Amino acid sequence: MKADFRGVRVWHIRKETRVSGLQVIQPNQEPKKGFRLDQELHEELTQPTHGRKPLTPKGEPLALPEPPFPRHPELLERKMTDAEFHRFNRGRAIKAWAVPYVQSRWYRKQLRPIVGYLFTEYKCNLDCHYCWAYNNTHKGMTEDTARRSIDWMEEIGCRVLAIMGGEPLIRWPFVHKVTDYAAQKGFFVYLATNGSLMRPKVIDRLGDAGIAVINLAIDSVEDRPELPKAFMPYKENFEYMVKMQRNYGFASFININITRINLDDVRELTEIGHRYNIATDYHINESPMMEQEHFKHHEGNSTFITPDDYEKIDELIDWLMEKHDEGYKMANPRDQLANMKNMMRGKVEPWSCRAGQNTLIIREDGTLAPCFPMYGATHDWGHVESDKFDLVQLDEMKETCNTKCFSTLNSIVGHCYDNTRIIKWMAKQAKNRFRGVTGSM
Repeated sequence: MKADFRGVRVWHIRKETRVSGLQVIQPNQEPKKGFRLDQELHEELTQPTHGRKPLTPKGEPLALPEPPFPRHPELLERKMTDAEFHRFNRGRAIKAWAVPYVQSRWYRKQLRPIVGYLFTEYKCNLDCHYCWAYNNTHKGMTEDTARRSIDWMEEIGCRVLAIMGGEPLIRWPFVHKVTDYAAQKGFFVYLATNGSLMRPKVIDRLGDAGIAVINLAIDSVEDRPELPKAFMPYKENFEYMVKMQRNYGFASFININITRINLDDVRELTEIGHRYNIATDYHINESPMMEQEHFKHHEGNSTFITPDDYEKIDELIDWLMEKHDEGYKMANPRDQLANMKNMMRGKVEPWSCRAGQNTLIIREDGTLAPCFPMYGATHDWGHVESDKFDLVQLDEMKETCNTKCFSTLNSIVGHCYDNTRIIKWMAKQAKNRFRGVTGSM
């Protein structure tokens, strides 16, 4: 999955304006740095002397158990009713989200991640021109690292595991093992994928193993070179995934990156999600927060947003907010959709980021970082079983990076630790007599 990655690279062009990400170079202007993070902080986070230390096996490397298939043959015999489906997922969410959240408020001085992002892979089988979040020279995560990561997250109270890439399903049997092992421990397992490798055989195994959510990244209706994450080439597999939700009990949603060349696609994909009764999630196209030397589409990139596109994208965002008000299922809170207009223009107000406290990422080598944009940092935040997150360092860093990023999930997590918002949200639920969830926090 390639959403939520931030930053920019810009070049000096003599005869024309070139744009990359969200910064503009005018004719005869001096070149700017190749990232959006402030120079001083960027240098601090990429010092080679920091020496990240990968996780190494303790003696004989551990292996993940071989999952049986089918583990739950009864799931294929009947579909859940809507009531059963929502009751099942409500119970799963309470155990995996609500209980750890309450514990994290009690143990607020400890590292208590609500969500742990496990990057099992950094390779990808597609080449989306806006995306820097893959590198095909990287080795994937080992079973030893995956098992110890899950065990460690269990020990520190985390019960939501997000399997990330690159494209995790490049090694789908490995993802099957990770999903089964984590689900057997009570984890809410979330998979981010471009869907191109998600055949019925894979869907059945992940569903049977206990996958909770599939985040399907799609940017275009028809396939095209710049945006190969397309709907039509994989429509049959998509429909199978939707059909099997009520058998296995997992939810799914379409994750859409808004670029300058897919505005009509965003509208059509929104309607597709509504038609199939699954949610949609939106991001404004952004390139790296930090320098990414392996990113090969910096120059002449047709997906990058320019000031000339702002008005058209404003209209699209207004349309999305109208659909939100009409009851279309969307992962984004309405106010975050509205804030995309400012984000697109590089104007982000300070917000409560809990990265490194209540969310974290685990790289393929077992090293830790607070969030996606810091994936390439060499700063040593420790590794699985031995974190080095320092609240003073994180707070100082966020004073600078906070206004250059607006992660969907981290912003929602931040809202969850805003006492005023919590009180208002609980009052709204009480007014509704707690008959289902009303509104988003």
